[in-house]
Amino acid sequence: MTTSDWIVDIALVLIVFRQLREERITKATFIVPLAMITWAASQYLHAIPTAGNDLALIGLFTGVGVVFGLFGGLLTRVRIREGRPHIKATAGAAALWVLSMGFRLAFAVWSSHPSGERHLADFSVTHHITSGQAWVDALILMALAEVVVRLSTIAVRAWSLSSRPVRSQSQTSNPDLERDRDFAMEMVGRV
Repeated sequence: MTTSDWIVDIALVLIVFRQLREERITKATFIVPLAMITWAASQYLHAIPTAGNDLALIGLFTGVGVVFGLFGGLLTRVRIREGRPHIKATAGAAALWVLSMGFRLAFAVWSSHPSGERHLADFSVTHHITSGQAWVDALILMALAEVVVRLSTIAVRAWSLSSRPVRSQSQTSNPDLERDRDFAMEMVGRV
């Protein structure tokens, strides 16, 4: 692993910790993780191998990323506060994010050591995975799917909250139910 690989992997692990305290949804909420994962994809995704069970491996890992992203987005608290959508990662959302990003980092470290290389090669031969690039693509697409689905889930939830009719203070006992429809729709439109 290169220094830039370590920086991106660790930054992706740490990104959720910023959201452990509630923050307003901004452009950076979406742009920073998407830019990081796009950079990683541009560095590692070149040609998707299709021989043997390569596509099955890639599809499986991508599907796992979708599931992790969906649950991560659903476990992230989304609410309207002071007329703006806010998010806060719950302990479950943070644990899920660290588990998935940490798994990819640990897998990359393990597979670059001699015993990991040997075990991975044996597994690949047994299961008709024809290249190391299939593993790289599977892990990158897993991360990409997780990031995109998590952010999409959060955006849809924020838009859903923002598109509910605004109730006056006398109609509700919770002032956090005030909505800012235009802001949330603008944010969802940029995702």
